[in-house]
Amino acid sequence: MTNLSISRRGELMPASPIRKLVPYAEAAKKRGTKVYHLNIGQPDIETPKMVLDAVRHSDFKILEYSHSAGNESYRRKLVEYYSRVGITVDYTDIIITTGGSEAIMFGFMACFDEGDEVIIPEPFYANYNGFAVEAGVKVVPITSSIQSGFALPPISAFEEAITPKTKGIVICNPNNPTGYLYSREEMETLKTIVQKHGLFLFSDEAYREFCYEGTHISAMQLEGIDDNVVLMDTISKRYSACGGRIGALVTKNKKLYNTVMKFAQARLSPPGFAQLAGEAAIDLPADYFNATKEEYKARRDLLVKRLNAMEGVFCPNPGGAFYAMAKLPVDDADKFCQWLLEEFSYNNQTVMLAPASGFYGTPGLGKQEVRLAYVLNLESINAAMDCLEKALLDYKNI
Repeated sequence: MTNLSISRRGELMPASPIRKLVPYAEAAKKRGTKVYHLNIGQPDIETPKMVLDAVRHSDFKILEYSHSAGNESYRRKLVEYYSRVGITVDYTDIIITTGGSEAIMFGFMACFDEGDEVIIPEPFYANYNGFAVEAGVKVVPITSSIQSGFALPPISAFEEAITPKTKGIVICNPNNPTGYLYSREEMETLKTIVQKHGLFLFSDEAYREFCYEGTHISAMQLEGIDDNVVLMDTISKRYSACGGRIGALVTKNKKLYNTVMKFAQARLSPPGFAQLAGEAAIDLPADYFNATKEEYKARRDLLVKRLNAMEGVFCPNPGGAFYAMAKLPVDDADKFCQWLLEEFSYNNQTVMLAPASGFYGTPGLGKQEVRLAYVLNLESINAAMDCLEKALLDYKNI
């Protein structure tokens, strides 16, 4: 018998609500059941050929380290990209990271001490919890409701949550998992709060291109809080290049930038091939996103229509990203989602969803909600909704 033990940090590290049901999905597939994956934001849109060709046709003798902040040529190209979306930065404000995940992690490590608190409107991207555990930071959730479509909670909710240990606010805009797109008024509200209390504002803008109604307002466009803003970005969803693992941390706060650079130097450099891909992506035609946005909008419209036509189901219409949150007529969405994979099939098919409880920081919330990623084509979404509709009828009779 060994006396070895794992760390408390390891014990506290939460399992991913997006991936924890994978073993059940794998078992279902081995039984011959087709599984429609609406659980994870893996786009089925093809990665642009010119992006892949930049890697395929690269010609160098040594695959060497890049600068710890990323290739200068890529950072300079990103300045062009940001300029096109109304964000003014210099290449010396940008640090290329290993996915958006590393940008979040570096930001947390550089801005917060162990025991500090960060406020996040819930439901939120589940991995923020994991990054907070790694950094020793306490997440303080403030709840947005499905009834309001997950609009930003009022200033009073933030004020009540702020303590002497509060050091920052994290938002995702458009939001994962809700698809909510924050308005200019809501972004100005956040500006007022961080100015008043001297807080960092972390803005995860991975889904910037996918806004279906309204206009995307970047935290970097808010005047007077340059030192407060930490922009987190990634090529994963924008160019359907999740496996490239290339993101960026952008800040005009030079003290923070120099601190993040120490973390970047410790991990040496971001991935080389994927930086080539990211750089090439910036030269895609100006209309590249038009067709992709129209496709996602059509998928969203179909998914939301089908869900709201089901008895006892409510799904607000998301303004961006490619996720929707739905309330189901079930007592425990975790159990229901597992049941879908373990025991249910319709025409030898089933659907995989992400239980929403893992996207909340407040225990007990989201027990009747699920997140659906509309990353499949219209035919597959219809088939998946047929499965879900039948499953809810069957589950009610169990």
